Amino acid sequence: MHSFDVVIVGAGAAGLFCAGVAGQLGLKVVVLDHSDKVAEKIRISGGGRCNFTNTGTSPANFLSDNPRFCRSALARYSPRDFVALLQKHRIAFHEKHKGQLFCDRSAQDIIDVLLAECAAGGVTRWQPCSVKTIRFLAATAHGTCASSYEIDSSNGTIHCATVVVATGGLSIPKIGATDWGYRMAKQFDLPVIPPRAALVPLTFDAQAWAPFAQLSGLSLPVEIATGAKKESVAFLEDLLLTHRGISGPGVLQISSYWQPGTPIRLNLAPGTDLQPWLQHAKASSRKRIANELAALVPARLADTWVAQGPQWGHDWARPINEATDKSLVALAERVGRWELTPTGTEGYAKAEVTAGGVDTRALSGQTMESRQPGLYFIGEVVDVTGWLGGYNFQWAWASAFACANALAERLK
Repeated sequence: MHSFDVVIVGAGAAGLFCAGVAGQLGLKVVVLDHSDKVAEKIRISGGGRCNFTNTGTSPANFLSDNPRFCRSALARYSPRDFVALLQKHRIAFHEKHKGQLFCDRSAQDIIDVLLAECAAGGVTRWQPCSVKTIRFLAATAHGTCASSYEIDSSNGTIHCATVVVATGGLSIPKIGATDWGYRMAKQFDLPVIPPRAALVPLTFDAQAWAPFAQLSGLSLPVEIATGAKKESVAFLEDLLLTHRGISGPGVLQISSYWQPGTPIRLNLAPGTDLQPWLQHAKASSRKRIANELAALVPARLADTWVAQGPQWGHDWARPINEATDKSLVALAERVGRWELTPTGTEGYAKAEVTAGGVDTRALSGQTMESRQPGLYFIGEVVDVTGWLGGYNFQWAWASAFACANALAERLK
């Protein structure tokens, strides 16, 4: 039988980082993963350059059924801390947009840093290695033996004091994503918030989208929103039109908040008060409405948009000085609040992350330990989901760091 202080299941961002920190704090650690490849999600992220954190990270950039949970871990390990680690390893990086930090060279640099940190901590890594069963061995009645775990793996039986689940969510099954972490939580009677695809493209009815399918590949900045009243959420981001619907950063952001059957709202000209803008154009121009609108949105979209006028009871295919005030008001309202109801999403195959997961009410925000003694959950498997832009990797680092330090404190 093999013996370790800590068994970490999952050789991704959170699992490897936790292993490296715990190992360097003096613990005997083994990382298990059913795949023979290490950290595939890091490798393919950010177009192959890995958006590894965001300098503006705060608890407001995350959604969860228990939104306060992430505060402690995020406060104790910041983007500056991870940047310092990369600088120690002489990894070059740059800020691309809105605090998003990317590797200059390759996402492989992040993987190499994590493996180097694991090596510095004497971490053992078994890949591929599947976990068959986990048994909890309770402490004796007189407390002469601490509680522990016994794990049957494809590499043999392991005895350990603690288990860390860092297996991620259901996103991108082709690189090995499974529901193993959720099943493990349920084995120990821990609640799971139903998982769903997040940061994912939205799809639309093919017939309803037909007039816009020809605009596939067109991109523009928009305000995109969903929800009503206090539940309303909005982002200022780029929108990408596709042959099946809409995608791009704005759609990925809003998809995490969108509820099936409800509409999303697009302001195609954010920052412009459209009604007086159109009235001013009417008084000073004889151009076609589409040509005037092209000052605010791409010309192809302006042409397609005004062509939809008849179905809404308006003739927008005319010079703007000939348009009625009523039709221009209607145009301003629709351009500023285009409502679309998606039929669904592209699913886990195209989702960057999984929302939902192990209910944080069953975990400690300071240690990541569950109410099952010695069993910890970190990273994406937990019901903490970040916005697009490096926030989910920062949650991986922060939750892993909190867990590793708690393990060292527990086992010292």
